Amino acid sequence: MNVLTFKLKTIPDIDGCRKLYDLHGLPDDDVAQAVFHKRRQEANTELLRHHLQKVIAVSAVLRTGDQFKVWSLGSEDSSEEDLLQRFYSGLARYTPMLVSWGGAGFDLPITHYRSLLYPVNAEQYWAAGQDDNSFKIDNVSCKYPDRHTDLMDLLSGFQVSASAPLNEIATLCGFPGDTSISTNEQIWDNYQAGGIKDIRNACETEVLNTYLVYLNLQRNRGIIDLVQYENECRMVRDNLTASGQSHLITFEKSWLDQ
Repeated sequence: MNVLTFKLKTIPDIDGCRKLYDLHGLPDDDVAQAVFHKRRQEANTELLRHHLQKVIAVSAVLRTGDQFKVWSLGSEDSSEEDLLQRFYSGLARYTPMLVSWGGAGFDLPITHYRSLLYPVNAEQYWAAGQDDNSFKIDNVSCKYPDRHTDLMDLLSGFQVSASAPLNEIATLCGFPGDTSISTNEQIWDNYQAGGIKDIRNACETEVLNTYLVYLNLQRNRGIIDLVQYENECRMVRDNLTASGQSHLITFEKSWLDQ
């Protein structure tokens, strides 16, 4: 089965927040700081509600047959609509098993809400067996679909109080981890400073950590044995070294130093 590990990076939907909270006339950064403050007052967190988060990066690791690929969808100039359509089109093309860290409660609901704002086609994603019987008992409308492995949910036993940060789990497992650009405000500050490339790179290292934790879990569950696990890790390292991309090469070197 094809496996697609994915992660989003988001910023506040400035235009949407202006409309909803009557913040017309304020500069973008003032709007962002206002909604961050509002959210902290409401829930003691800067993490905005899903529908107010605009997608600016989607990164993925695709494992299919002999292919391994890590990349960010579209380009640094891609619109939110383009990123969402590329994501859903990729799912339709490969029909993969999705892997994420927190994707069931964060990433996927954001794509649901945000795709409603554009003429995005997600027909295959929402399929429930109309044309393919395999989707009747396993589709995104199921509470715990087999087509999506949310590692955070699975490892915590679906208990919020038992959830853990990806970076810490990855580091404990001997992978590089990464906390360079993680909070909403850090992402916003980097975006405002023209750092979309750095955001996309950080998203790629995050999705690499997710995939490697997934591999470790597959070994732990007996789905692959130790030799297969080590061979897969070696293949990932070889691909990162051959990528020619500095952030991926740095990731591989940090991994070896663990």
